[in-house]
Amino acid sequence: MLLDAIIVVLIAAASFFFLAGTVGLLRLPDVYTRLHALTKADNLGLLLISVAAALKADSWEVVVKLAIIWVLVIISSSTVAHLIGRFTLQHGQIPWEKST
Repeated sequence: MLLDAIIVVLIAAASFFFLAGTVGLLRLPDVYTRLHALTKADNLGLLLISVAAALKADSWEVVVKLAIIWVLVIISSSTVAHLIGRFTLQHGQIPWEKST
């Protein structure tokens, strides 16, 4: 019973972070801030989902697979965000600055 409650809380928190990343994608002013919002929020959301799934897993093999998946997603999302940011900068879009 307690384990199920913890899993529900983890999934609810993950949903919040996924929603926050989506709102950041839609509301932030430029590519760089949007990439930041997506990579940070989605990676944390995936971590929470992975922890919830690991708590419900039947074996350590499943837990290790979930951890490997999370690490690979962290590496790939960071790499892709860097490539998109570098491509955007090379093609002349300067980062947004708050006007005072």
